[in-house]
Parts: sequence; structure tokens; C-alpha cells
Amino acid sequence: MTYKLYTDGGARGNPGPAAVGIILFDEEDKLVWIESCYLGNTTNNYAEYQAILLGLKYCIKHIDKKHTIMCHLDSELIVKQLNGEYKVKNKALLSIYNEVKDLVAERHVIFKHVFREFNKFADKLVNISLDAANEKSKTNN
Repeated sequence: MTYKLYTDGGARGNPGPAAVGIILFDEEDKLVWIESCYLGNTTNNYAEYQAILLGLKYCIKHIDKKHTIMCHLDSELIVKQLNGEYKVKNKALLSIYNEVKDLVAERHVIFKHVFREFNKFADKLVNISLDAANEKSKTNN
């Protein structure tokens, strides 16, 4: 069985307010899990890495090792880094990269780049979290 994990991270400004969106489907496209959260002020790439890290932590905890996890990300840079095509030069990202690689070391995990239109639900979750955080900050001021 192949599970499909869609993740997205985004920041409004770079750095700026950031959030993640994560959606997991089974091979029959049934929704297994959905999550979004506000990260605070950070970069877009940091948010992208946080999204895949959080998604994979859930998968490792809840999905049997015998199943494949197909990760769909709209960040070509992150996918190429995770697939070993590009090096991670940023020290803050390198620690998250290493954590992701350690998590998937004994699993069959595939990192696949998809265009934004094929990751629209995870992207929408990012924007919902960012909008909610923005509204909350307006009411607190």
C-alpha cells in the first residue's frame, strides 16, 4: 500500500509569518489525516522543511513499515535536497534535513516534486493558518 503525503510550508515575506499544511491519503484516496499550524516568523524554506518533518513524524508513528510513503511537495529545491541532487548549505535547514533523513532511513519514502495546482489543499491549509494568525493578532492589538 502507498500512502500519499502532501505537505506545504509558506511564509508571507521571507522571513515573515509562516505556517504549514499537511494532508495524508491512503491508496484509495481516503483522507487519513489533516493538519495545519502556525509557525511564527521564519523563512519559506524552513516552513517547507517543518511541513515535511511533521508529516513524516505522523506517518512513522501511524503507518506500518511495509507501506510506501509518497511525499508530494511543491518546493523543487526541498525535493532535490531530500533526493540528494542538491546540498543543503543553510545550517538551520541542515539540522531539519538530517532529522528527515534519519526518520526515513529504514522506510520506503519517495519525495516527488508537484506543481502548486496539484498541492492546492496543503497550500490552502497554510493560508488558512496564516489568515487565522493574522486575525488573532488584530484582535489582540
